[in-house]
Amino acid sequence: DILDTSRVISEDGKKKLKDLLQYYYPIEIDPKRTLEEKRPLMVEWWTRAHELLVQQKIHKDDIAQIVRESEAMLRDGFKEFFDQLHKNNIPLFIFSAGVGDVLEEIIRQASVFYSNVKVVSNYMDFNDDGVLTHFKEPLIHTYNKNNTVLQDTVYFQQLSGRTSVILLGDSMGDLTMADGIPNVENILKIGFLNDKVEEQREKYLDAYDIVLESDETLDVVNGILQYILTE
Repeated sequence: DILDTSRVISEDGKKKLKDLLQYYYPIEIDPKRTLEEKRPLMVEWWTRAHELLVQQKIHKDDIAQIVRESEAMLRDGFKEFFDQLHKNNIPLFIFSAGVGDVLEEIIRQASVFYSNVKVVSNYMDFNDDGVLTHFKEPLIHTYNKNNTVLQDTVYFQQLSGRTSVILLGDSMGDLTMADGIPNVENILKIGFLNDKVEEQREKYLDAYDIVLESDETLDVVNGILQYILTE
C-alpha cells in the first residue's frame, strides 16, 4: 500500500492496483474458500500487481523518500520488542508477502534494523540505472509463507537449533511460517485480528493460541517476552 499510493505510481496505475485489491482481497479472507482454491488466485494477484509496479519504472533511490512520505508506522511497543530480542541474541525472522525493499527501509528508518533481524519477502530487481525491471524469485504471497520458499536458505538452516518459537501473524496464511524448522518443541501462536472481526473470530480462535482483536500494540507480546527472559 505504501508503494501503491505513492507519488511514483501514475493515477492509472493506482486505479488498476486498487481494482486488483477490491477483486482479490475478499477472496483472500473468505472463510468459506479452501486454501487450495485461494493459492492460485493469490499467485495471480501478486503477479499482476508486480507487473503493474514494474510498468511504473520505479527508481531505487526513490524508495527511502517514499517511506518517509508515507504514513507507515510500526506497532506501539516495537522499540522494546526489537531491543529485547537483539539484546538477548534471539533471531527475529520477518516473513512478508509485501515488498522487501520497502519493509527493510521502514525498519531502517525506525533505527531497529539490528544484526539479528532477517527479512524474507518479495524483492525488487533493478537495472544498472537503478530502475525496477522485475521482482526476484520466489514469489511470496499470503498462503505460501512456509519452508517451501525457505528450506535452502542459510538463515533458515541457522534456526535449526531453536526449539521454541513465538509466531506473530495477522492472517490465516501466517500459521505455517514456522513449518519445517526441524527441532521445534514449542510454538506459541499469537494472532492479530484486524479486519472482519466478527466474521473471522471463530477461525482465528481455533488456529491461534492467543487472539488480539484490533490491537495496534505489541504490549501482550512484550509482556510474554519479558516474562520468559526474566525466568
